[in-house]
Amino acid sequence: MTAVSQQQKHFPALSALGACLLPATLSGCSSAPGFLDPQGPIARAQLGHFWFVVAMLAIVILPVLVLTPLILWRYRYGTSRAAYRPKWELTLWLDILIWGIPILIVVILSVVLWRQTHQLDPYRPLHSDQPPLEIQVVGYDWKWLFIYPEQHIATLGQLIVPVGRPVAFDLTSATVLQTFFIPALGSQIDVMNRMQTTLHLLADREGEFEGRNMQYNGDGFHEQRFTARAVNAQDFARFVADTRHEGIPLDQHNYRILARKGSTLEAAKALGESVTLPDDPLVRFSAVPDGLFDAIMRDAPLDWSELSPTTGGSATSAPATPHDTGGETSNPSASAASTTITTQGESAS
Repeated sequence: MTAVSQQQKHFPALSALGACLLPATLSGCSSAPGFLDPQGPIARAQLGHFWFVVAMLAIVILPVLVLTPLILWRYRYGTSRAAYRPKWELTLWLDILIWGIPILIVVILSVVLWRQTHQLDPYRPLHSDQPPLEIQVVGYDWKWLFIYPEQHIATLGQLIVPVGRPVAFDLTSATVLQTFFIPALGSQIDVMNRMQTTLHLLADREGEFEGRNMQYNGDGFHEQRFTARAVNAQDFARFVADTRHEGIPLDQHNYRILARKGSTLEAAKALGESVTLPDDPLVRFSAVPDGLFDAIMRDAPLDWSELSPTTGGSATSAPATPHDTGGETSNPSASAASTTITTQGESAS
């Protein structure tokens, strides 16, 4: 039995309570499942933890909320019903009750949450009879790039994963600190420049889930959202095939457009993609250079020569760092391939 399934076994009633009650009360906030409507084992276990903490704290909070108004009413000024007893002695059992219960709650919370935090470590791979799908995530201002290294494709604006198969995310930021979070699947994690973090998730139901950046990073912070789609194995294979056939290559020319500050919708329009759903744009890249994620993370040079620029021809570019979104390269053909790219903040020529 896995650590995740053990947590679900320990708190079945609490998880059921969270799955049934609060989603109904908050259904008007968003049409997509969220933290209170878990769609995977990690989120489901974390919801059980949440309700466990709420139940433990309610042991202290509820008596206070109930007794405070009752005491104020009973001993209000002018009443003759309450006896005045200014002299009283220490009551041992009352002191034990007042101090013992909070201390016991703190001890229980400390032990249980310490164990569960380690059992749900985001770096810890999920047990499954299927190999994990590797996805590399890069945060920009203000969009997310999802690279599928095994399939040699990438997407912008939407994350597509197969149902029932673990997903191993490697994450980094091409700009500032950001936070990657899919509430319906669980485990929010920081994404930092020139650093790599790891996250393991699994969707056990088909559907569409909202993903977002939870760390403020500038004017376009509110637009840095994406849609995570969990599909069956056949649909995932079809998505990979369609992306290879209909997508555009992520060459140096297109990368420079991608790396500009702006939302996913603005990047899609700049890349010449037709957007049918402005609130849910998708850009598919049919080919991605090997080592792109590592080059972004390390701010290291990358050889773009394996991909032809979208401007046509067979010109290739000399090695250049992915973070270099402006300026000229030493290779004449690379310069020709990126003549429409200018430094960040300027318009394309």
